[in-house]
Amino acid sequence: MANGQANGQWYPPEWPDRIRALAAGALTPVTPKRAATVMLLKDTGGGPAVHMLRRRASMAFAGGAYAYPGGGVDPRDDDRAVGWAGPPRAWWADRLGVDEAGAQAIVCAAVRETYEEAGVLLAGPTGDSVVGDTTGADWEADRAALVARELSFAEFLDRRGLVLRSDLLGAWARWITPEFEARRYDTWFFVAALPEGQRTRNASTEADRTVWITPAEATAGYDRGELLMMPPTVATLRALARCGTAAEALASAPGRDMTPVLARARLVDDEVVLSWPGHDEFTKHVPRTAQTPATPSDPTGGVPS
Repeated sequence: MANGQANGQWYPPEWPDRIRALAAGALTPVTPKRAATVMLLKDTGGGPAVHMLRRRASMAFAGGAYAYPGGGVDPRDDDRAVGWAGPPRAWWADRLGVDEAGAQAIVCAAVRETYEEAGVLLAGPTGDSVVGDTTGADWEADRAALVARELSFAEFLDRRGLVLRSDLLGAWARWITPEFEARRYDTWFFVAALPEGQRTRNASTEADRTVWITPAEATAGYDRGELLMMPPTVATLRALARCGTAAEALASAPGRDMTPVLARARLVDDEVVLSWPGHDEFTKHVPRTAQTPATPSDPTGGVPS
């Protein structure tokens, strides 16, 4: 329950105890891992739809929640020579608020994770082209090797004679997992349009369902308590809902504020008050006697990919 209204906000039942432990000095925050996630878009008659996956209920972090393809940065992508097209690494470093090596690794993670989890590859043989169908057995072998970390992304691109198309990405937002969460991520959110000739598929072992759904439909499902989502997912969907096309979303990305969003928690009369700066809708007031949050039902909206 948030502000007295039921919705699909993901909320781990152990957070209040961890917040109290942090306030008492009995909990040391873990360092967040760098991560990237991509809001893959395609135009429909009702505006752009975004590709989302539902994390398996068995997942330790955000099980059952709807999210975008994404994952952690591979340290091997920091300093390896990578075939690159689009804005230079220095431009990305300034945009993402990191050094050049870190910028390369984060952009590589965005492209690699989209390929690993959705089968979509934002790369091509030249700086102005994109690969077509990536569903063949040889492509799948390389994808599996990337997932297993037997193959680095730089090695994959070199083997295939491809360059990463950083110009097909737009940096959209940055959210950091709260200090009281055991599994922390410093996540950069990107937007990208589905390349012509490619199609998404559920290639992730962490997801049991994928959908193409408009941001308006997704947030409506969340508001009804039918779609379980984390605050950054909802916030990015609400912003995407203001874009009429995928191209419009990409064009607006450079003007987006990339200041990191980090949740705050405080104790007021033994009640935990949890808030995300700039996003009042996610504020929670949790008394010590709060019940374990219910899990929203399975949604009916969206088109399976």
